[in-house]
Parts: sequence; structure tokens; C-alpha cells
Amino acid sequence: MDNLSYKTVSANKATAQKEWIVVDAEGHNLGRFASKVAMLLRGKYKTSYTPHVDCGDNVIVINAEKINLTGNKLDDKTYIRHTGYPGGQRSLTAKVMQQKNPALLVEKAVKGMLPKNKLGAELFRNLNVNVGSEHKHEAQKPKTVNLNDLK
Repeated sequence: MDNLSYKTVSANKATAQKEWIVVDAEGHNLGRFASKVAMLLRGKYKTSYTPHVDCGDNVIVINAEKINLTGNKLDDKTYIRHTGYPGGQRSLTAKVMQQKNPALLVEKAVKGMLPKNKLGAELFRNLNVNVGSEHKHEAQKPKTVNLNDLK
């Protein structure tokens, strides 16, 4: 039998169907929200998902300042960084980071759920997080997606 009825199609950069998607963060919990956004960036909700290819969508997150953190995470969760100099360890609580830059809170959560390699860095560039309900990507005609409809 030389004619197969089923063929496995592997997507590549040229055949990937990338779209622009707007997601509203208002009222969502940070971790659950970030995992769904990471799956959208990765392309796991598509039938043409290929693990080693950037076949996900470009995601625009709006209202990043209205994200929820459950329990005592606002006071207990710390973000640690290092300047590179001796004694240069710096830390911020989630509350301080949300006051300074709420977009960074969402970005760090999503970046932690992407692969830690060149593909993950490429996927992270497809994420745009905005404070407030305005964004600068109207020319791309993004469609709005309700994350509660996704599994």
C-alpha cells in the first residue's frame, strides 16, 4: 500500500499559522494565567503543534496591574536577583514589584513556564504585557480570547 490516508505533518517556521491574540489579565490568578499564556505562546492549543518550532501565537496581555495573587503571596513571595558584584544580592517582594512594574510580575511568571533554551527566548519575544487596557498593536488586528474557555 503506497498511499497512506494519514500523514504526520510537522510544522516549520514557514508553515506556522501565527496570529495576534489579546488576553485580559483582570481577575485571573497569576500562576494559572501565566501557564495558559505560556501554552498560547508555545502553540499547544493548535493541531499543528511541533515541539521544536515556534508555532505559537503573539500574545498581548492587558490590565497586568489587576492580576490576583492568592494567600499571602503579595507579602511572602520574593524575587531575587544579583548585580554580579560581591554582596550584590537584591530582593523584592511581589507587592513592591506590583507597585513598581506590574508588567514585570506577569513577564517573570510566563518566562518561568517557557523552555530554558533558544526556543524559549524566541517564544518570550512574542509576549507583550501592558499596564492598562490600551496596547500599541491595533494594526495587527488582534482577536480577543477568553482564557476561561481554554482547558
